[in-house]
Amino acid sequence: MTGDGQAVRHRSFPVALLVACRPKQWVKNLLVFAAPGAAGVLGEGDALVASIGAFVAFCLAASATYLLNDSADVEADRAHATKRYRPIAAGQLSVPVALVAAAVLAVVGLGVSLAVRWELAVVLVGYVALTTSYSAVLKHRVILDVVALAAGFVLRAIAGAVAADVPISNWFFIVTSFGSLFMAVGKRHAEVVAMGDDAGSHRRVLEGYSPGFLAYLRSVSSGVVLVAYCLWAFERAELTDLSVPWYQMSIVPFATAVLRYAQLLDAGEGGAPEELVLRDRMLLASGLVWAVLFGIGVLYA
Repeated sequence: MTGDGQAVRHRSFPVALLVACRPKQWVKNLLVFAAPGAAGVLGEGDALVASIGAFVAFCLAASATYLLNDSADVEADRAHATKRYRPIAAGQLSVPVALVAAAVLAVVGLGVSLAVRWELAVVLVGYVALTTSYSAVLKHRVILDVVALAAGFVLRAIAGAVAADVPISNWFFIVTSFGSLFMAVGKRHAEVVAMGDDAGSHRRVLEGYSPGFLAYLRSVSSGVVLVAYCLWAFERAELTDLSVPWYQMSIVPFATAVLRYAQLLDAGEGGAPEELVLRDRMLLASGLVWAVLFGIGVLYA
């Protein structure tokens, strides 16, 4: 057994429960700060607290859905090369216990969202309904599965806007939607590459994704993201009276990040977007430069 396997075998119950909640994937929930950040309200106490509340609520709700998903897929995960080491598939966390933990996390998450704003609770319920439908039905339907994955990211962004009570611009919504689709398609591509000829036997929906079709989806989604962001950046610049074109300059690192991510997806490395973004130096550097330029634009707008 590998080192990972040995580590898995000696997990205690608290550690097994924590791992099953997938804390690494909580990084995705940082999207709740996107809309308030773009609106320039994160410096305000109420908006910041509300955004943090939305982040916590989505972390709890997301972990609940992960537990539900792993409980439903326990047999399939045991036949997978890496998913068999997940706590439920490995027998370190029983299905009944996982279901009880999922219910508790979902209820607490809903309570946190209600404490922020009732509108946030509505979005959270929609997210849980979507992810539950994905686990039960949508992940077995070609195209609908990647749309559902992308919608989960979009709902996070909407949740941040709702929590901080800021409007969402049309371009922001388009960039978020197609950027999420870009990542979701990359995830499917990574699965097809990793499993090769056995992809369909593990998950039948993968049979519907040929390399050519996946390449087409990546091209369409990334193209829309780049065009929409450029239009959004110029629109924001026109609404301000800045002597330095901060928003326009942010297009360069943004495009660099998209192109780098496309390169990594083409190599089949998009299976875990949250890990890929954090470990690739070019992506991190591009993201940092973009955040600085866009942030200065928001600060001086």
